[in-house]
Amino acid sequence: MIIYCMRHARTNYNDLGLCNDDPGCDVHLTGAGIAQAQSAARALRDVPFDRVLVSPLPRALQTAEIVNRYHAVPIVAHVGIADIRSGFDGRPVTEYFAAIARDPVHMRVNGGESLLDHKQRVLSFIDGLRTQPDRVLLIVAHEETMRVFAAYFEGGVDDCRLRDMHFGNCEYRRYTYAI
Repeated sequence: MIIYCMRHARTNYNDLGLCNDDPGCDVHLTGAGIAQAQSAARALRDVPFDRVLVSPLPRALQTAEIVNRYHAVPIVAHVGIADIRSGFDGRPVTEYFAAIARDPVHMRVNGGESLLDHKQRVLSFIDGLRTQPDRVLLIVAHEETMRVFAAYFEGGVDDCRLRDMHFGNCEYRRYTYAI
């Protein structure tokens, strides 16, 4: 199976530096984000996707819909690739990072997930792909999710180094998943 894993396009919350893990919040692509998604769509237009799997957060779905204009394949939301539940929804990312600074790998704040909780959720999602019939998948998710994918498929990333990995909006990676 070939997997393309992409981070969603730029959003109003990216511009404001806010956390979001609630699908009901008005977090949407900006004009720059729409342009990023359109550029990614053109770059991927010849890839023969069988399906698109997305985080249930609207920014991922919006990005996927733009990319999918060239493919018209089913788009399916999956909670396994949702962004980390920070416990800081609608609050500054800097506050979240300050709250977990003592132990960024294990710390759970305000009922949220730890980095390891999120990693385990995404790894369970990846393991579940073994049962899928698709040959080529596009996964549209979040930077935190991309980190887990990169660590899994590229290797050599200790848990304490996950936060050192950065992915731009609409950046994608191609992986071969031998199943």
